Amino acid sequence: MNPLLKEIRHNPLLWLLALVPVALIAAKLAPTAHTLLFIFSVLAIVPLAALLSHATESVAEKTGDTVGGLLNATLGNLTELVIATAALRAGEHELVKGSIAGAIVTNTLFMLGASFLLGGLNHHVQEYNRASARLHAGLLLLATIALLGPSAIAKADLVPGAALTQKLSAALAVLLVVGYGLGLLFSLKTHREIFAGAEHAEDAEPAWPIGLALVTLAVVTVLVALVSEIFVESVQQAAETFGMSQAFVGFVVVALVGGAAEMAVAFSAARKNRLDLSVGIALGSASQIALFVAPVLVLLSYVIGPMPMDLQFWPGAIVMVFVATLVAAFITSGGRSAWFVGVLLLLVYAVFAITLYLLPPQAQ
Repeated sequence: MNPLLKEIRHNPLLWLLALVPVALIAAKLAPTAHTLLFIFSVLAIVPLAALLSHATESVAEKTGDTVGGLLNATLGNLTELVIATAALRAGEHELVKGSIAGAIVTNTLFMLGASFLLGGLNHHVQEYNRASARLHAGLLLLATIALLGPSAIAKADLVPGAALTQKLSAALAVLLVVGYGLGLLFSLKTHREIFAGAEHAEDAEPAWPIGLALVTLAVVTVLVALVSEIFVESVQQAAETFGMSQAFVGFVVVALVGGAAEMAVAFSAARKNRLDLSVGIALGSASQIALFVAPVLVLLSYVIGPMPMDLQFWPGAIVMVFVATLVAAFITSGGRSAWFVGVLLLLVYAVFAITLYLLPPQAQ
């Protein structure tokens, strides 16, 4: 525990960990103080994200950037899966779909763009394994095509009702999970040498022991899930107070706060010239949400939800996911990055965010 206590003493950002029990207690004592709970939960997630960043980097030192990126993406998306599961029980399908699409766009554009920008400010030109980026871009394209199916058919009025759309969504969910599993087999087993990251010089700061890092990962992931649930419960009312639409909240606010832990790791890795880890987290998290989290939620809705959820998204969400996938595939095809590449990705994300803020979609 000494490395962890030393980190908390010397990092003022981690002093905000005191707000974690404050947020949990406030949620029990004052569940209707939505704006206050929103502020507490956001401030509590920040130090948890920093701890998760340090622990994941320590694990990545032992496992390599490819497995480290997958581990961080999985832990980060576990929080979103827990939150979405709670929303499924309440039958809030539109909230679940909005958070899924928003997380894909945010990870693909904002997280990747900010990583390129922060890394480029510290290093003139950075290189990363473009084979890994191409694999994730291909998986995202597969998911986008699958999402287009139910939406296009429903828009064209080719089916008499929602029953066939739900059957199609369930079949596509199984196919996407199979595709994601085969992608993991390809990148981590049969062709792992293609996706190996570059060697890095030893950092001046020693990594945590692997046992401490794994325990910290487990505990912090649970705390992030608990605090994130408070955030989601309070964000809708707080959004009305701040004048934000539900579409903007789902796509931007929830996605940014929900991905804070992953972003902290990706940004730190980029500044240390470990762009393989950053790209693996950003695109790996997006592809995992599209090909694993979303299909699992569709299948879970048959068990825990009041009614099954389908993969029919509103047209604007499909367009944004598709454009984000194409932009990421084009930007990462060269395997090299500089700070202006990150600016381009952030500008595309800003276009989407401003559009949603000023022109929210009509209620479904």
